Amino acid sequence: MTPLTATAVGKRYRTRWAVRDCSFSLPEGKVVALLGANGAGKSTLLRMAAGLVRPTTGELSVFGTPLRGRIHPDVSFLAQNRPLYRDLTVRELVRVGAAMNDRWSADRVREVLALQAGVDHDAKVRTLSAGSVTQVAIAMALGRLPRLLLLDEPLADLDPLAREETLRIIMAEVADRGTTVVMSSHVLADLREVCDHMLLVDEGRVQVDGDVEEVLARHRVLVGPVTDESTVEGELVSATRTQRQSTLLLKDAGPAPEGWAGAEPDLDSLVMGYLRASRERRASAQRG
Repeated sequence: MTPLTATAVGKRYRTRWAVRDCSFSLPEGKVVALLGANGAGKSTLLRMAAGLVRPTTGELSVFGTPLRGRIHPDVSFLAQNRPLYRDLTVRELVRVGAAMNDRWSADRVREVLALQAGVDHDAKVRTLSAGSVTQVAIAMALGRLPRLLLLDEPLADLDPLAREETLRIIMAEVADRGTTVVMSSHVLADLREVCDHMLLVDEGRVQVDGDVEEVLARHRVLVGPVTDESTVEGELVSATRTQRQSTLLLKDAGPAPEGWAGAEPDLDSLVMGYLRASRERRASAQRG
């Protein structure tokens, strides 16, 4: 059953649309990279999927059940602000989790914490570093034994070693338990090696949705003479140009014309191409 489905979902705050007309269906048992620039709508989309924010339009369903303003029992959500009881110790926090959740595994929380070095179980949360708070928050999220795990910038406060440990835990969760993970991040390097599926959001709308390898295979980067772009076939996503050379990101491109060199993009160049195109559209709209 599909873990998360959105049908024409939108969220408006007064006169501004944070998310608009988003439709997608995510695969089960995969790591989904939720990508986009600041203000693209990623956090709003995750909060709606968690049942914490009601859509203005459309509908979200989790494992076939429409969301009705509360978190689904099969979902865990880690928000950017890491909402934990700061005056409790880590050990007390684990006990509180048992009282607040119908399905809870203190053993799973302790297991995850044991895999993350440096977390003092007897320290109050407010005394911990930002990185340690994130590690505790991830462990608590996994204590709900979720089938769908929503992570909003989960690696932002972690040092390189803690990032590696956390990614290993997430990958094990997918492999061992079949959990679907949706993870947003501004750092593509964090997601490059672990994501199977990508959802690129821009200005509140889905721009790219699909298996990473399949999406990359549908795009080409062509480099050639700036005076000869008319011979290139395909849907132009973005372009950078010098006096002599054009570099084009194309979707569903035809064969590279004579004088042009073509290659499949990597994830970084694909995402940067779409974000560059978005910035240019906004700049053009402001000039107009």
